Amino acid sequence: MFAHLEPYAGDPILTLNESFQKDPREGKINLSIGIYFDDEGKIPVLGAVRAAEAEIAAHVGPKPYLPMEGLAAFRSGVQTLLFGADSAALKAGRVATIQTVGSSGGLRVGADFLARWLPGSTIYLSDPTWENHRAVFQAAGRKVETYPYYDAATGGLRFDAMKAAIEQMPAQSVVLLHTCCHNPTGVDLTPDQWQALIPVFKARNLLPFLDLAYQGFGDGMDEDVYAVRALVAADVTFIITNSFSKSLSVYGERCGALSVVCPDADQAARVLGQLKATVRANYSNPPLHAGQLVATVLNTPALRQQWASELEGMRARIRLMRERLHAVLTARLPGRDFNYLLTQRGMFSYTGLTAEQADRLREQEGVYVLRSGRMCVAGLNSRNVERVAEAMAKVLAG
Repeated sequence: MFAHLEPYAGDPILTLNESFQKDPREGKINLSIGIYFDDEGKIPVLGAVRAAEAEIAAHVGPKPYLPMEGLAAFRSGVQTLLFGADSAALKAGRVATIQTVGSSGGLRVGADFLARWLPGSTIYLSDPTWENHRAVFQAAGRKVETYPYYDAATGGLRFDAMKAAIEQMPAQSVVLLHTCCHNPTGVDLTPDQWQALIPVFKARNLLPFLDLAYQGFGDGMDEDVYAVRALVAADVTFIITNSFSKSLSVYGERCGALSVVCPDADQAARVLGQLKATVRANYSNPPLHAGQLVATVLNTPALRQQWASELEGMRARIRLMRERLHAVLTARLPGRDFNYLLTQRGMFSYTGLTAEQADRLREQEGVYVLRSGRMCVAGLNSRNVERVAEAMAKVLAG
């Protein structure tokens, strides 16, 4: 029955992580998978999460199915987090939000929704983007193209080329954009650049689809949703999926959301209904515990503040690792400019390593990065950052 199936080549990130686990060498360093590790090299359990877990455990009750759209307290908490408590769009009922199985689940629900209701639309992804973006949209039957983004020569953004490409997209095209902390490059749009694109979205009748997996890891909780609130202020219809995996360090809970900002409340109600229908045909209902956990943090002022403080510490540690990596590389290779390590933001950076150099770094030095050159900066700590820098300098020097 299944003899004709082709072998699965594996996800490039998860496969590399499996190779790391099998590597018998002591001192090996994993900078491949997108997980935040603390300075001890461990996945942290945030104090806000511990407190929320205790609160939930103290009031154990029946565990019914959630509604298809998810826990009401979760959805309202997400809306306030993304759009602000005083958002005019929320007051007008223009936002449809559902709880999803992580932001990956949000992407797939969004992709299926678009396949049903905008069947002729093409999805445009940044070049490069997170590897799974293409897989998710293609699996939903969507045509996928790319637009210019990363400048390998500078480690920055090809904004003029990006804007020119968007200006040529057909009406009702879907433009997937990273709201902050671009994965895999760490290169973000500035507020001025977002403002320059917004009139293009409107003039070309395009649908932005924002992916927000790292809120709080860039410049701050509110700063990292600048694009979200700017699009709302400009009355742009758009979609956004967001995740709590990294920011709350609850990866296995698979807790995310998908929101669609509509022109009016009537369209928002229709969108919510069709999102529910999409969920029903997929996984029926999102997880109860994940929704309760995040809702407790978002809707309890003391826990919300504690979370913000803990996230600020995580952001500061990543910034420190960038600075230390930059300092050693600059000292070892004074003829090269590594300032892009400081201007890129969030958990990831494009290191400038070629695929061959990434292979050498792994095989000879035991340091794992993706063959694209992407490095998870959050995998660095005070004990391994200098060794990583020395290994990178050795490989880059040839």
